[in-house]
Amino acid sequence: MPKPTLRTAIAVSALAATTLVALPPHSAQAAGSTLVVDAGVPFRPVTRVAAGGLYALAENNRPPDPMLLPIKMHTLTQPPPRVGQAPNGQPPGGDALLVAPQADRVGAAQVIRMPDIYRDFPYRWVSWNDWLAKVDQIVNDRLAATTVSNVTAYEIWNEADWTWNTAAAGDFNAGWTRTVQRIRTRDTVTPVAGPGDSHWNPTRMRAFLTNAKNTNTLPDLVVWHELSGSSGIAAHVAEYRSMESSLGISPRRVFINEYATTAEIDVPGRVTNYIAKLERAGVWAADRAFWYEYGTVNGLTHNSQPTASWWLYKWYGDMAGNMVRTTPRAQTGLDGFASYDSTRRRVDVVFGDESGTNNVRVTGLGGLGGSVRVRLESTPGSGRFTTVSAPTTIANTTYPVTNGEITVPVANMSATASYHLVVEPTSGAPSYQQRYEAENASVFRAERLSAGNASNGGYVGRIDNTGDPRSASYVDFVVNVPTARSYTMTIGYANGTGATATQGLAYNGSAWSTVSYPATSGWAQFGTVNTAVNLKAGYNVIRLAKGSPHFAGGTGYAELDYIQLT
Repeated sequence: MPKPTLRTAIAVSALAATTLVALPPHSAQAAGSTLVVDAGVPFRPVTRVAAGGLYALAENNRPPDPMLLPIKMHTLTQPPPRVGQAPNGQPPGGDALLVAPQADRVGAAQVIRMPDIYRDFPYRWVSWNDWLAKVDQIVNDRLAATTVSNVTAYEIWNEADWTWNTAAAGDFNAGWTRTVQRIRTRDTVTPVAGPGDSHWNPTRMRAFLTNAKNTNTLPDLVVWHELSGSSGIAAHVAEYRSMESSLGISPRRVFINEYATTAEIDVPGRVTNYIAKLERAGVWAADRAFWYEYGTVNGLTHNSQPTASWWLYKWYGDMAGNMVRTTPRAQTGLDGFASYDSTRRRVDVVFGDESGTNNVRVTGLGGLGGSVRVRLESTPGSGRFTTVSAPTTIANTTYPVTNGEITVPVANMSATASYHLVVEPTSGAPSYQQRYEAENASVFRAERLSAGNASNGGYVGRIDNTGDPRSASYVDFVVNVPTARSYTMTIGYANGTGATATQGLAYNGSAWSTVSYPATSGWAQFGTVNTAVNLKAGYNVIRLAKGSPHFAGGTGYAELDYIQLT
């Protein structure tokens, strides 16, 4: 994307006072839009695909870990080692290998944007000898960083549709092939990402994929940007999937590594709309676009404190279980995303991008009893330079459940604000989350799988180790506990090898220990083992690994279903 000079903060209206009124069953709904949430219709596990950022971190731990752990970041796109890029007049920063320890501590994967070895944007092409020497240097530096295991891919170029110097460098598709082939002379393991166009362009994408298939240089992650509003995201992804299939290409992971414009990125209501559409489209990951300074997750923090937008991502980070279907009235205006955690019997809905009085209808609540507790809160559209210490609680009340559903009207909504609705049983809800599903965790080089007998319907398998930090498998659980103490950690697992398997266990930088998994009756046939973990109050990161830096590797094979802390 273009890197403009810093603009003044967007002027936004103050969040109007908002009230919630309990409706009697079958009463007429208020005028306005209705977002329908089908809590009984899951469509993917919670992985927080849109909790990512371009140039989100700086080398000196900006923002600090306490600002990152609650939002459970999925993916970062960072500059390469020896970064030259000087965005918006700032000194070069964000070197992927230098921020790697912090990214690792918070469970985030990284993609290295290779052309940011150049200082200027648009990039100033020098020569093929110069570029290939830089590619060699980036790859060699990455290979030398033997304790870095969270690099997910090399992004070959950025916005080639307008930054590639065709006159000097020749056709981009040929240049892609030449660059990938050069990388593979040194690194045959790390995936590649591209083409990275500034917007969805089916003509360019078809030509790119055709060439990449013919030259055996297909990207592992297919990248483009969504910077022209959110309404086209579903159609773009669907068109890509159709194109992929028509060309005989196996499904790739779609990575939208820049989303939201300068006028949208700091507006929680608009960003909520983006996240909703990215989730429903089934992308693998998406990163907040970079328009200002690095080291703030692009406006989620200011002076290491949360802005209003941070709370939107905190609500996203609190989701667990499965994402469930949301249906807006139209592609513009009111939209949202939602989850259902079957272990807590809790529905979370985040919605916004509409003003006036609107409704959220939640169906599929028959299992929660005849009445439910409903909490509604909001975060304002107050911009990137105003810190917000907590969301505003609007209402906390009880609703009758009729025919398995409730309708919640929300009056005086501000289109710039985002709203959070929590629906849970009136009794029996745990005071804190105790079960953490493996498929909701940060999964590195293993696979999320499904099974009817798995907790919440999902688990993680194909956990392997080659002794190489680029290909070893591990799962990071970001957990939040109320007090510092020793907890019993129950691990749900399956081991179909017929013999005991082992994995490494570490948390919060502690020394590694070994967990043993006796054989179960087969793969996806689950048992449990218990161990003790000493956790601090608040957020902790627990890693279970077949292979990981500073851990030589486990033995045999085991699949992970969940961990539970009691």
